[in-house]
Amino acid sequence: MTFRSFFLLVAICLVWALNTIVSKLAVSDLGLPPLFYATLRSAVVALALLPWLRPLPDRFLFVAAVALAVSGGSFALLFIGLTDASPSAAGIVSLTGAPLTVLFAIILLREKVHWRRALGIALTFVGVGIAVASPSGWQSSIGLLFVGASSVVGALGSVGLKRISLEPLRMQAWAGAVSAIVLLPLSLALEQGQVAAIGAEPWGGLAAILFSGLVVSVGAHTLYFRLLAEHDVNLIAPLTLMTPVFTVLLGVSLTGDEVGPTLVSGALVAAAGVLVIVLRPGRNYLRAMLVRTRL
Repeated sequence: MTFRSFFLLVAICLVWALNTIVSKLAVSDLGLPPLFYATLRSAVVALALLPWLRPLPDRFLFVAAVALAVSGGSFALLFIGLTDASPSAAGIVSLTGAPLTVLFAIILLREKVHWRRALGIALTFVGVGIAVASPSGWQSSIGLLFVGASSVVGALGSVGLKRISLEPLRMQAWAGAVSAIVLLPLSLALEQGQVAAIGAEPWGGLAAILFSGLVVSVGAHTLYFRLLAEHDVNLIAPLTLMTPVFTVLLGVSLTGDEVGPTLVSGALVAAAGVLVIVLRPGRNYLRAMLVRTRL
């Protein structure tokens, strides 16, 4: 890997980590309803990638379901969780996406698991359990349940991606469009104060939405898939574990997260488990989506 490629990957992981921080500020400090925020970021992605929405993909209903899972559905649950959870704890709980992807591959794709991957799965869940049991994790346990649900939905979608043959930009375009269409009526039915929240902090809300939609989903993910095309996935996927590290560091410095030794210990154990899973993958799921289960 060249220095340029490594620098780009570091920048991508930093952007992904920043997205958790920005989303926390959007739904907590700016008061944007989480479903509404997820709707707007999805709409931005769809508008930015409008030319890639044609033609209509084959097996559209299946594509739509998978697109919703890896995008708006999992992001909406994450944003709901961030109204209560700290970014650092949310970043650690999100590591469950890798073992969940493997487990769903075993169930749905008849993937076989050997002892190394079983060890990685166990380590990840034990590590996340330790982190959640820490004082800071326990205080935001309700929010972390939604973050965990986000990982479940994203992992299901990641397994579904194996059965879809769409190029990344087309998949992202349909993920944005389907998510916006589904989430908007849900936001209108379940939330209130959307217009007031935007009116109170229009520039801050716009910046958060554009960052999450354009910089994170369109920009960072496009670069990520380009790096995967240029380099061995065995090299790229493990390095994406920089994302939870950056999330914790940014959470401490920008949002004042309380990170004690218990949470750090749990994070290290969970990250070790994910590393084992990524280095010993199966054949039937996309290793590129093991660490990053959302588009």
